[in-house]
Amino acid sequence: MISHSQAETNERAFVEFRRKVRSTEILSAAVEHLLQVLQFTGKLSVVVQNGRVLKSGYEEGYFRAKPLGS
Repeated sequence: MISHSQAETNERAFVEFRRKVRSTEILSAAVEHLLQVLQFTGKLSVVVQNGRVLKSGYEEGYFRAKPLGS
């Protein structure tokens, strides 16, 4: 049985999780920086089960072509 304080902690953690997802804070700053440097505009997907990342991936072909002569 879950204690009252543990239930409150779980509820607060879930509220924070929802807030981060809504505000797109689900990637680390380092990964977000790499995506910006690459000008990545594709689809990034992450599958999580039981709190662990099971699988992650991206769809290729979404990188912007660099102008010729650069």
